[in-house]
Amino acid sequence: MFKAKNLFFAASMFASLSIPAVANPTVTTPNNGASVGSPFSLSANAGTCSSQPVSAMGYSLDSSSQTAIVSGASVNAQVQSSAGSHVLHVKSWGNKGSVCVTDVSITVTSLTSAITDSLVVPTDALLVSSIQVLSGWSSVHDTGAPGASSGWMSLVNSPSRSGNARKFVTAFSNFGDNRYSNSFGDDTTSTNFLYDAWVYIASPSTMIGNLEFDLNQTMENGQTVILGVQCDGYASRWDYTVNKGTPQNPNDQWQSSSAYCNPRGWSTNVWHHVQISYSRDDSGVVTYHAVWLDGLEEPINATVSSAFALGWSPTLLTNFQVD
Repeated sequence: MFKAKNLFFAASMFASLSIPAVANPTVTTPNNGASVGSPFSLSANAGTCSSQPVSAMGYSLDSSSQTAIVSGASVNAQVQSSAGSHVLHVKSWGNKGSVCVTDVSITVTSLTSAITDSLVVPTDALLVSSIQVLSGWSSVHDTGAPGASSGWMSLVNSPSRSGNARKFVTAFSNFGDNRYSNSFGDDTTSTNFLYDAWVYIASPSTMIGNLEFDLNQTMENGQTVILGVQCDGYASRWDYTVNKGTPQNPNDQWQSSSAYCNPRGWSTNVWHHVQISYSRDDSGVVTYHAVWLDGLEEPINATVSSAFALGWSPTLLTNFQVD
């Protein structure tokens, strides 16, 4: 009888509990059981998680401990994966710490032609290649950012697509940003540019805020035009540089486009193809046309002023910055 009373008491307590609804994320794409290419589109949203308003969402693949996280109650991303069967874990977090998960089973097939096609470079274009192997690369902390940083570089043959890749290693504290630069020419007259690079992010990628890809050019009038583009992990957008002041009294700012990008959502330990198309006029008004990531085009179509009176000698200079 003693045992029976205890069992009954436990059952009574269980029946009286109020258990909140879980409300897992709603995944619009891909569908459960779908066959997809790589990268594939992920679109999901969540209203609440265990009755808590959703403050962030994210996703991971299979048993990976890496979760790409974005703020807000929706996520839109391009996810790259190896071929085969995978489980996509789409997650939401309530504002008091609750976690809700929706699992989606997918099969990643070979790349589609739309993904494997990249922007074609005109045959008559002037080409500067293998910039990663040039001497003269420098590393400096971006003083416009908080904290501190330092960087080291070396040439490695693995991982590499050509046998020579430049490895960037950054140490930082308090959101420190590090800029790696090299001057590779002194052309003052070219006005149409294609930035073409391959980027490999070693695991884990959780500490990366932004990845910045810049081209600076001294123009014939002596001013410097800054063609700056970054994959912004805070806004989850492709950003571009704009001078909202004048060349003599500049006000350099980042402007977010409507194109999605978050470097923490890029697959790690694989190569990613980044292509950026932009042009300028003789006064440094820049048109940012589009960005391609792994062959997928994201139109930007923004025309802004981006000229600066820096007093530089003629140069073409590239910056790769890790925030």
